[in-house]
Amino acid sequence: MFTYEESAKLLERAKKSLAGGVSSEFRKYNHPHAIFYSHAEGSRIYDVDGNEYLDFTLSQGPMIVGHNHPHVVKMVEEYARNGQLYAGQHILEIELAEKLQQLIPSAELMRFCLDGSEAVQTAFRIARAKTGKQKFLHFEGHYHGWLDNVAWGLSTPSVEALGSRVDPNVFPWTAGLPEHVEDNFIILPWNDLALLGKTIKEKHGEIAAIITEPIMGNNGCIMPKDGYLQGMRNLCNEFNIALIFDEVITGFRTSLGGAQSYFNIIPDLAIFAKAIASGYPISAIVGKREWMNLVAEGKVIHAGTMNSSNSTVAAAIGTIEVLESGNVYERIFKLGLQLMEGLRAIGKKYNSNLLVQGLGPMLHTGFTDLKEVNDFRDVLLYDKVKLNKFIAGMHDNGIRIIGRGLWYISAAHTEEDIHTALETASKVFKQL
Repeated sequence: MFTYEESAKLLERAKKSLAGGVSSEFRKYNHPHAIFYSHAEGSRIYDVDGNEYLDFTLSQGPMIVGHNHPHVVKMVEEYARNGQLYAGQHILEIELAEKLQQLIPSAELMRFCLDGSEAVQTAFRIARAKTGKQKFLHFEGHYHGWLDNVAWGLSTPSVEALGSRVDPNVFPWTAGLPEHVEDNFIILPWNDLALLGKTIKEKHGEIAAIITEPIMGNNGCIMPKDGYLQGMRNLCNEFNIALIFDEVITGFRTSLGGAQSYFNIIPDLAIFAKAIASGYPISAIVGKREWMNLVAEGKVIHAGTMNSSNSTVAAAIGTIEVLESGNVYERIFKLGLQLMEGLRAIGKKYNSNLLVQGLGPMLHTGFTDLKEVNDFRDVLLYDKVKLNKFIAGMHDNGIRIIGRGLWYISAAHTEEDIHTALETASKVFKQL
């Protein structure tokens, strides 16, 4: 059984200088508390207590080619020797943009940012400027960053408290939000095209943009129903509304072209981050020329001192080069499907109400009597106590999974890793 004494000591020390002992809220909720790590390599990560984990969190998604990939590290080291930040342009920035143009269907023009949160806000600004309308529509349980106008619809006292699907109640995710910020948006349950269509037809005069995760990855791992994304695309075309895909999770994970390429549904604007650069801080807002021209012409201001620094751009180029080599996506999908099928078999063996959903490169495990989970309201019916016990049991036996039940597969994972994870899951199920 793992012990976490050194991490516990460091956490107490950190609390004297870091608020809560961490630099991001989600890190508090590791098991059994925030953990301090010493190094990582490939599909493994190691903590200061000497525990080794087979890692399916991949740093919340970015490490799609595995930890400390030698090609990415080499690219960063060599390019950073020329300088770190110029307050000006450099050649690899153009090469990265040209590569993303080739890969991502909607990427006719783009700008680089530091993270998904600010890129989302840039997309909203573009949509308002072009359409002349003010509100955006988003969906219960979808995460688009931690800033004020999107810090809603992520929590609720209960499923019942959400109220009507047609006119949901909405709750703030955090204290300190300004008054009336909720007037900036309309919120609906996801995966309900009839309800979306009705709402758009009634309120399209107010709505500048619809923003969605094309696969609902932040709560469950929920695929869009057949025709849902295309129906959303059609409504946006009809009513002069920007369709924004938040591909922070799906970008580079479903394919190099993102979920828009996987589903062949082209948004007007899209946000890419996380897996773009193997843990280096870069995001991109990409979009069709008619929308991004507002930025090109200076009508919509986008800025950032730290944008497209040498190291981050080099890391992105290196990551793409690894993903383009060999049959990386074929392997990731295959391993993910093996893991999903194996987990389902274990759940059946132990007569558990385990539900496994996802695509392969990303998947979710939870405990519910529902046969499928289609939206946030369904997610809230998962047995959180049982999930927490499962996650803790896996963690104490060397398998690291995101606390909400989400698993990521990387190019560094092997069939042996999948077998190890399944053997451990079987062991943990005996104890549940």
